[in-house]
Amino acid sequence: METADFLQTLDREGRLLAAAAERAGTDAKVPTCPEWQVKDLLRHTGAVHRWATALVADGHTVPRPLDDGPDLDGAELVAWYRESHRRLTDTLAAAPADLECWTFHPAPCPSPLAFWTRRQAHETAVHRYDAEAARGGTTSAVATDFAADGIDELLRGFHARSRSRVRTEQPQVLRVRASDAGADGVWTVRLSAEPPATSRDSSGEADAELFGPADQLYLALWNRGPVPNVTGDRTLAALWRERSAI
Repeated sequence: METADFLQTLDREGRLLAAAAERAGTDAKVPTCPEWQVKDLLRHTGAVHRWATALVADGHTVPRPLDDGPDLDGAELVAWYRESHRRLTDTLAAAPADLECWTFHPAPCPSPLAFWTRRQAHETAVHRYDAEAARGGTTSAVATDFAADGIDELLRGFHARSRSRVRTEQPQVLRVRASDAGADGVWTVRLSAEPPATSRDSSGEADAELFGPADQLYLALWNRGPVPNVTGDRTLAALWRERSAI
């Protein structure tokens, strides 16, 4: 996917998130994040949007602290979220292609601008699903190519970092396969006492395989639903659920 595609997705997902939150009400429970109400979801996601906006707009080359969301609720909080999302999309749309700023994980990306547009698109899509779960009813679809990209970002980005807790005492291999994403939808995750090492291929034998449609697998790997299918050592699927929270 191109940066322009991620920006379009970010715009759509943020609008859907706000609409779902408004309909659910800010006091509604978020079943996918049991410790949260919709107000917490809006404050968190809006704060992340504003944090990313400042990094891009001001070209910060070192990390900055993430602020808490405002002490707002109800319609005022929804409006604040919408403004946070609009500022982010406008800033990314206006940013130069040669933008230099801090990024925070090693998933392959051609530039800081591409990194932040991609990262915020996935951040928003996952939390849009949370808002729609709080609202109830049918959730919006996740496109196959976007879902496969999100799996890649999660495996080769977030869980390549030293803070990943997905580790095993003895080396094991976990295969992840998006059944509708073709050759680009297969990952081999090598687990050990070190951070997971993931390659985008199907080389070697695997101790377990998680597989299913890309959209379902994407949400499952973000712990928003069950893994569609598991073969082999099912304890590795349980390990993922227990230790993969970001």
